[in-house]
Amino acid sequence: MEDYAVLRMPQTINYGRHAFEKVGEESAAKGKKALIISDKVMDDLGNVSDCRGFLSKESVDSTVYLGVESEPTDIYVAEALEIFKKEQCDIVISLGGGSCIDTAKAIAVLATNGGYIGDYMGAKKLADVDPVPHIAIPTTAGTGSEATDATIIANTSNDVKMMIKQPVFMPVVAIVDPLLTMSSPKHVTAATGVDALSHAIEGYISKQSHPMTDMFALSAMKLITENIMTAYEDGENVNAREAMALGSLQAGIAFSNSSVCLVHGMSRPIGALFHVPHGYSNAMLLPAVLEFSKEASISRLADLGGIFSPEAINYTDEDAADLAVSSVKKLCLNLNIPNLSGWGIDKQEFETAAGKMSADALASGSPANNPRVPTQMEIEELYHICYAYEFTTESKVR
Repeated sequence: MEDYAVLRMPQTINYGRHAFEKVGEESAAKGKKALIISDKVMDDLGNVSDCRGFLSKESVDSTVYLGVESEPTDIYVAEALEIFKKEQCDIVISLGGGSCIDTAKAIAVLATNGGYIGDYMGAKKLADVDPVPHIAIPTTAGTGSEATDATIIANTSNDVKMMIKQPVFMPVVAIVDPLLTMSSPKHVTAATGVDALSHAIEGYISKQSHPMTDMFALSAMKLITENIMTAYEDGENVNAREAMALGSLQAGIAFSNSSVCLVHGMSRPIGALFHVPHGYSNAMLLPAVLEFSKEASISRLADLGGIFSPEAINYTDEDAADLAVSSVKKLCLNLNIPNLSGWGIDKQEFETAAGKMSADALASGSPANNPRVPTQMEIEELYHICYAYEFTTESKVR
């Protein structure tokens, strides 16, 4: 850690049951007309209508963009930004999963700073004008994007997922209401839950971690590991949903300030080239990457082993770290997380793309934060291992 550390999060966080109802009050303090970034699922569930109703009660006008159908792209950003300008909006509200939130982050910044969203990748262009206020309302317990200052947008011209991180991308308000996650089907609960767990783990083992991020990451790991199976098996269990929503939020705060590592570096190219949702690709990679990283992070993974099992207090650090890795594998198995082959990705296409993906992963910068920093060749080998990876207790990575 450096001599000092920084912790950034939204100015205001409303969390807990019925927090959604605060969107009108929060919006009225920020502007007069909101662009709601959402999707058809949220609209069909009535959540978009409810949001507009809460806004109307506080005399806030609104219009809607429902074009987010997959991982966020520069096309979605351009379409929504055009509506924002045409309708003369002054607030952005995201209502949905990480794709909606990341799209809204881009709009909030571009509305005042201009240009193409890719201009801001790698800090080539710095956003030096305050963004329009962005109120983020997640409807899954997974991405933690409501509490991060990064956005991931796919460049549709070159199939690269652009990871863009600057303080201005942080939402000004986060509203985390577990009741909005109740409609998530089992497979979404599983994928987003393991995504949140990967955020907490990577936030904890990252070379950029510090005591404040450790606090959030440890709490998140405990909340998620203790509640994910209940939320998966009984989606109507409000207590489990609430714990998962809080864990996801805390994991987002942790990794936004300490950075993600190798899992995310490898995950983005899979999403860009094969259109695997981010939560799934993280879950597919997590066990194998933990095996690869274990020897360089024994004590930190031992802490995770202790969260999975109190008995680990009597183990050596190495045995507790082994327990952590095997427990993550077992969790993925119990949650029916598929490998890349099981997702339906053609083996030849995947192997052909492995070279580009490993180069793109390394170029993203995230692998440099990993306890064991990989070479491009090691990343490429990990891709091959993960393609047909089986979530058993037998180690497959050296």
